[in-house]
Amino acid sequence: MDILEKVDLIERPPTEEVVTHDELIELFKTNSSPKHYIGLEISGFLHLGSLISTGFKINDFVKAGVKCTVFLADWHTLINDKLGGDWDVITKVSKYYADAFKLVCPGVNIVLGSELYDSRKEYWREFVEFTKHMSLKRTMRTLTIMGRTEDETKIDLAKLLYPPMQAVDIHSLDLDIVHSGMDQRKIHMLVREIFPKMKWKVPVAVHHKLLPGLSKPADTSDSQVLGKMSKSDPNSGVFIHNSDDEIKKNISKAWCEEANTQNNPLLEIARTIIFHEFNEMNVERPEKFGGNISYTDYNQLETDFAEKKLHPGDLKQTVGNYLIKIISPIREKLNLSKELRETIEKNY
Repeated sequence: MDILEKVDLIERPPTEEVVTHDELIELFKTNSSPKHYIGLEISGFLHLGSLISTGFKINDFVKAGVKCTVFLADWHTLINDKLGGDWDVITKVSKYYADAFKLVCPGVNIVLGSELYDSRKEYWREFVEFTKHMSLKRTMRTLTIMGRTEDETKIDLAKLLYPPMQAVDIHSLDLDIVHSGMDQRKIHMLVREIFPKMKWKVPVAVHHKLLPGLSKPADTSDSQVLGKMSKSDPNSGVFIHNSDDEIKKNISKAWCEEANTQNNPLLEIARTIIFHEFNEMNVERPEKFGGNISYTDYNQLETDFAEKKLHPGDLKQTVGNYLIKIISPIREKLNLSKELRETIEKNY
């Protein structure tokens, strides 16, 4: 595989942005197996966005010869009050996340934050050195990466440690490529600003579009997180442990306004998940409604939907059927004990 083919893999949907494209090309010219990571908080049940869309994007990196790491940020989870801030629960759910990503992304390296900090004695010295380059105002502006706002008045001091820790994680793992959803962009821009001052290696940043939730988008000034699929809202998405019938039901209730292609969750699922894994998408419908049709190109699917040649009901049925093909094998292999299920439900 040549360099441009590798870059094309990394830039395919759901990738939204590479900072920068030219740097990525130069990286592959000098390093055929660069080191990558994506960091994840440990929270609720994994879903179509957090595991499938993210996992398929990781697999693009793997195909391009990149050494991929999923960083399970257990300390960040504690700092951000996820899973009730209970360390024992965080540890148990971390194992579930690790098993899931090993299943969807064979060969990926799993690293726990706690393991990194225990093994790297320089970490906290480097952390303090990094924070010397951050003002309190700048730190507050980066809190959106953890779902907070910069004008929060009641915030504990620990949360201000979250952004610089995330940055120093990147240095500690000696990364060439940092990967995340668009909601984490601010921390990567901070890294690109401060790392050169510290003479640390500056990684290429790759950001993928967040999979929108199934509900009608709410008005928000932040277009990158508009109605995103959420682990804390069972009505906003398709979860890995949903049964086939539950998948069909959730998709049938999804917001899908006729001819509207803006923030349409079903079109986005088709674009970034179905067409990622299948060469064509077959729509089955009665002859009186146009008969069966096959799409080998997402753009044609979107055009037909926009021109009312493809009805929302037919799109929903088709997307539901393909998601069952994708999710069922994962659900059957991913062990989730009754105890762990109840633990996660209790600590949402």
